[in-house]
Amino acid sequence: MPVITTVITGPTSGIGKVAALELAKKGHAIYMLVRNPEKGEQVRQEVVAQTGNKFIHVIRCDVSSLESVREAAADLRDRLVSINILINNAGNAFLTKEFSKDGYEMTFATNHLGHFLLTESLMPLLKKGQARIINTSSEAHQNAKPNFDDLKWAQTPYKGFKAYGISKLYNIYFTKSLAEKYGSTGIVSYAFHPGVVNTNIWSSAKGILRFFVWILKLFMISPEKGAETMIYLATQPKLEQNSGQYFVKSKVAKTAPVAENEEARNKLWAISDKLVKI
Repeated sequence: MPVITTVITGPTSGIGKVAALELAKKGHAIYMLVRNPEKGEQVRQEVVAQTGNKFIHVIRCDVSSLESVREAAADLRDRLVSINILINNAGNAFLTKEFSKDGYEMTFATNHLGHFLLTESLMPLLKKGQARIINTSSEAHQNAKPNFDDLKWAQTPYKGFKAYGISKLYNIYFTKSLAEKYGSTGIVSYAFHPGVVNTNIWSSAKGILRFFVWILKLFMISPEKGAETMIYLATQPKLEQNSGQYFVKSKVAKTAPVAENEEARNKLWAISDKLVKI
């Protein structure tokens, strides 16, 4: 039986798929939370075939849906005694304003709120596993500002890149709050920037923006390269002193000043906690 139990969202493509494969090679039991179970099963079979690790599992979880997150968390609580690593990696970018089943703006729902609920729902297992919680953020947070008073973009024109940057800022707030609130229980948390990775996250771009994305892709790095910091944070020993920090290229990096705002961080937690309980 594997000694390390790892739960990861967004493992069917990009850096999540690479991380699932590499951690499986290291003998981790992998629980892949996927929106599309058929695609998840295909990836599971690939990972098993390439690694010989049979402890690879698929659980349906659409992180944009609070109901789906609750069901996945309940499934994991039924199956597991503890979790050692939780990688909150699933994410998306929406160029036009869309809303989740629960009525929240989709970028916020997918990139932050669903992972907030998942993490809190799994907290008993995370505490028992002295877990590392790893949140995929981005340098896109650098020019972001919180929009707590307009989460649904009702008062300001919606901009996909801006919404994405805000969600990545919230990932850093969440990371710091986890370190602060649960550090005494043995839990550590990290946020990281994978680099500008060649994925399908902006595949819905059209017109001049699609051309811009096509040009940008010429300079993007591979998912294998982008996953390096994620894998480092999941496996490198003695990182406890860096809990709550933001990493770039496997090293602690500076965040934008807004990411150090403790008042904003606490406000995001309070708002998120209220929204997942509605």
